[in-house]
Amino acid sequence: MSIAIRKERITSAEYIDFLKRTDLGSQYPKERFEERISRLVRSVSISLTAREENGLLVGVCFGITDFAYWLFITDLGIDRSYTRQGIGKRLMDAALNEAGGPENIIMYTCANENAVPFYRNIGMTEADDVFVYNHADWTPFTVE
Repeated sequence: MSIAIRKERITSAEYIDFLKRTDLGSQYPKERFEERISRLVRSVSISLTAREENGLLVGVCFGITDFAYWLFITDLGIDRSYTRQGIGKRLMDAALNEAGGPENIIMYTCANENAVPFYRNIGMTEADDVFVYNHADWTPFTVE
């Protein structure tokens, strides 16, 4: 089966439907969920999709970047039925290249514990120089 990676904006409805088929949907807070997802899909600097040959969305990678020095991957998700096929790595490589390439860009992300082996496997290392300012309302829930 052929999987195409491309730059593409998706709708919030399509992204929410996709989240139901991934483990990514538990990273978002319940507060103003649909409003925030709508803002995310409209505003993110890098928006990449992976679609199978019939057009089904099977992977998403969102990132924010200055296109000169850094890229922060905010979302990387793969449909549970399509994991372990290299789609995540292909999306990460495409995002890094879109931002300016490995010779120019330092890439960061926040990973849940289940994703740590994936990020290590693609060559990322854990950082100890990142700070967080968080005063947002954040009630965990899972998109279903």
